Amino acid sequence: MHAAFQVHALFVFEAHPMTDFLQLFFSGLATGSIYALVALGFTLLWQASGTINFAQGEFVMLPAFMMVMLLGSGLSLYFAFALSIVLSVVILGWVFKRGLVDPLFKYGMMPIVVATIGLSIAMRNGVRAGYSAEPQPFPQVFPDVILDVMGVTFSAGDVGTFVLAMVMVLVTQAFLNKTVTGRAMQAVAQNTESASVLGINVPRMIFYTFAINAILAAAAALLVTPTYLAKFDMGEGLGNKAFFAAIIGGFNNSRGALVGGLLVGVCENLAAAYISPAYKDAVALIIFMVVILFKPQGLLGTKEERKV
Repeated sequence: MHAAFQVHALFVFEAHPMTDFLQLFFSGLATGSIYALVALGFTLLWQASGTINFAQGEFVMLPAFMMVMLLGSGLSLYFAFALSIVLSVVILGWVFKRGLVDPLFKYGMMPIVVATIGLSIAMRNGVRAGYSAEPQPFPQVFPDVILDVMGVTFSAGDVGTFVLAMVMVLVTQAFLNKTVTGRAMQAVAQNTESASVLGINVPRMIFYTFAINAILAAAAALLVTPTYLAKFDMGEGLGNKAFFAAIIGGFNNSRGALVGGLLVGVCENLAAAYISPAYKDAVALIIFMVVILFKPQGLLGTKEERKV
């Protein structure tokens, strides 16, 4: 009897740490899925046009404020989201490509990198000066309820965020791999000259990539803003972590964005709980440095060079 009690007590004692670990793990998956959405945009732009967009985080911030303004005009959340997607495709897709990337593309990658860094600063300061420097409240997308599965609790927000983000990533992957347009976009990403010879409309395919990036950014804004509020500087940290996640997974592999994003999200959540919250924001950088040291092309990346 005494031995049985000891076994039961040991089980109860050890079950709580495992429960805490699982809760942290799944919460990290939810955060990581948002990183994956933004990181996927990084990889798509790089593959299609050789563009590294260091304003990617601000591309999430701007749709968040679009939705805040549309909600303030009396629209419902989902109608505001739909309209923000349209505006994002126009502003963050077409205008960004035609107004910044296309004129600088012939000068190489470095001018585009510098220009997007400047764009990120301009977008942050523009929203702060033109709208507000204060965090703006944002309605919950998912019910504010707690789910209990075998003693492990999850918030409906975490579950919904993870599921919706994964759906967006998987739908994007299916579009790229299973449709004629998606395969044409991949052909452009691999070799623009050969794609043009085959009769593929290269400029149109590249624009589609920018449009998809804008849609992913708007989706990330919908998922991240209820937790972190709409702030003019909300994209800075998000963009940096997504960039590291894209490199960790492999910058020339769109599936790598998913792996890198989830890995960063889970590891930073565990580090904040088991080491110190002060190290949370350094986790992505640490993983990035380790991966670059041992596998420079990323976990799923290849050493193939892009041909133009």
